[in-house]
Amino acid sequence: MSKTIIMPFKAALAASLFGLTAPSLAQPGQVADAIFVNGKVFTADGAGTVAEGFAIKGDRFVAAGSSADMRRLAGPATRIVDLKGRFVSPGLTDAHFHSEGGGKGVDLSKVANIRDILTAIGKAAAVAKPGEVILTNRDWHEMQLKEQRLPTALELDTVAPNHPVVVKRGGHSYILNSAALAKWNITPATVSPAGGHISKDATGALTGELFDNAKTLVTLPPDPPVTVEDVLTTQRVLNSYGITSVRVIGGYKTDTVTAYKLFSDARDAGKLSVRYNVFLRNRDMTSDPATYVATLEQSGLRQYQGDHWVRIGGIKLGVDGGFEGGHMSEPYIEPYGKGGTYYGLVTMKPDAFTDVVKRLNANGWVLATHAAGDAAVEQVLDAYEAANAIDPIAGDRWAIEHIFITNPEQLRRAKALGLYLSVQNHLFVAGPAFRKYIGEPRASQITPLKTYLDSGMNVALGTDADVIPINPYWELYHYMTRQTRSDGIYGADERVPDRAKLLELITAGYARLTGEEAVKGSIAPGKLADFVVMSGDFLTVPVEQVRDMKALTTYVGGKQVFRDPAFQ
Repeated sequence: MSKTIIMPFKAALAASLFGLTAPSLAQPGQVADAIFVNGKVFTADGAGTVAEGFAIKGDRFVAAGSSADMRRLAGPATRIVDLKGRFVSPGLTDAHFHSEGGGKGVDLSKVANIRDILTAIGKAAAVAKPGEVILTNRDWHEMQLKEQRLPTALELDTVAPNHPVVVKRGGHSYILNSAALAKWNITPATVSPAGGHISKDATGALTGELFDNAKTLVTLPPDPPVTVEDVLTTQRVLNSYGITSVRVIGGYKTDTVTAYKLFSDARDAGKLSVRYNVFLRNRDMTSDPATYVATLEQSGLRQYQGDHWVRIGGIKLGVDGGFEGGHMSEPYIEPYGKGGTYYGLVTMKPDAFTDVVKRLNANGWVLATHAAGDAAVEQVLDAYEAANAIDPIAGDRWAIEHIFITNPEQLRRAKALGLYLSVQNHLFVAGPAFRKYIGEPRASQITPLKTYLDSGMNVALGTDADVIPINPYWELYHYMTRQTRSDGIYGADERVPDRAKLLELITAGYARLTGEEAVKGSIAPGKLADFVVMSGDFLTVPVEQVRDMKALTTYVGGKQVFRDPAFQ
């Protein structure tokens, strides 16, 4: 696919190729299939407009406005729904999603202390076959524990001395017990691979933790094949929160090529209730750039392939680690800074990364790159600018993912390139971890959303589930207050009290990021009828109630896909 086919504006061309443009508005005398009245309907039109109701024909909104005006679109067969004053929003989204959580292995999602972890693993060891590897799921974080730390290899040994144990934590760490370290021949003398780290304590003994590329030293047992039923499980959870669209960013429960095909199979079977925008990722991205690009081309998938249900959004890359591995311009604090020598992890070297970025741009791909620390952001901007100098990317919706730490000059450069920032509420879950690794001043400025908005950046919100929980109401609450789950407020100056703006970022902001603003993201004539009825008025409920809000019912394409059993 040559670049010239897609330019000058990839998103506009994609809209024309794949039916992503809005149809004409309702015609005079048109009769709606369904009318919703007497509500408080946040339209996400960018002007804060709140309507009383809306009308639907087929899978699209045909009108929004007063209840009286909506009733004029009724015919003998029109279904009329009285919202009884309830709050309605366009369907919620997640701009950086992996999976809904849970997953295979010992479930640690609800553990509250180290003893809970050890008890769960001990129970698994008691029924495991001799020598069987014990795995956990990954959607938990040590900051939810009373001790606010990871378990050690020696602690894991006390409950599973004869079984290799691999505790997954998020997308960047494994914690191994002694049997697992021995199984994969990891010793204090083992050299950490490039872009990875083997953790040791003050005495030089292994703690059991492997960061980022060090995880490649471990070969895990294969998971059972992911099926369409896994997709249906995912969307049942998403719909229960009012989520109707997600950007699957470089990983689901399987490789992204397989995930795209599974989503497509579910669509073809008429079973989808979530719209998926898939970013492909080749796990061999640190190898030869030409091989990487060739592998993607051989997959048979192309930029913007698909429709408004399942669509290829682009390519996911990454250049640094996560909570404890973001590449910073200043060293981590002691003892993690190792005498001022540890600045985080570089998971893809600058020259190789720039080469891949230029090659992918020349082949017409849209890119989104994981960059947590400000040094990583600098690396991404350098590469994006190099690609832009050859073939402009402005308007193509390229993005930086996470961007925990940055500076005004980097934001100026990002804005000049027309980049989007895809940010998540990691700080809500992991505030104390950030403080431990990089200190209070930097931790308080993690993901400075107010600064991003004040600088005029295009921003979309997500959760990074299953690295952290999927709950979008926690996400909105955090940005409104800068509260963390366990350690109070971090960076009160970065609060965004404008609730309409926040809700717009998680609806219309997502659609702009994915180039789908013509067909989704707001309640307006011609757009897909995706919406959620919430348990409270998001714009006015007391702030502390926001985190406990929920979806009462969710609609996708005008069809109800979730209803709270208690909701009448």
